[in-house]
Amino acid sequence: MPYRHFAFCLGLLGAAHAGATGIAVQVQDATGKALPDTVIYIEAEGGATGGKPGAALIEQKGLKFLPMVTVVQTGATINFPNNDKVRHHIYSFSPAHKFDQKLYSGQAASPQVFDTAGTVVLGCNIHDKMIAYVKIVDTPYFAKTDGAGAVRIDLPAGGRYVVKAWHYNTVGGA
Repeated sequence: MPYRHFAFCLGLLGAAHAGATGIAVQVQDATGKALPDTVIYIEAEGGATGGKPGAALIEQKGLKFLPMVTVVQTGATINFPNNDKVRHHIYSFSPAHKFDQKLYSGQAASPQVFDTAGTVVLGCNIHDKMIAYVKIVDTPYFAKTDGAGAVRIDLPAGGRYVVKAWHYNTVGGA
């Protein structure tokens, strides 16, 4: 995987509602091109976490995983519906979450709980070109950049935070 440099520009936003603030991030690659699908996550200094892990959906459609990049909080559940007319056999050998879901179609696959922070690469044993990424973070403050490389994340006011970024084309990531 080639290494790609990227830079991000941060902007603090005024309070959207009492007791809260936010941060806006614009991510570009080394040539100045917007970098969509960059995971931005913000950790409170001192490691304090909070929030409740939610659920996500990564569907198989058109012989692709959609979305290709998903970010979830540690402990989140992800469902993998197969909306193709063919069966898929999805798997991950990633240390953060190893699993193997044999050939199936429709909703037959069991949801997976992603309970270790890190990066998970998904594949399909039948269709080698199918690939997706799950970034699991230990914070409730996260988002993925849009097509213009931009994102906004709400934060509680008064804290100190560390902003991190990860993109699937970087070596190692943050």
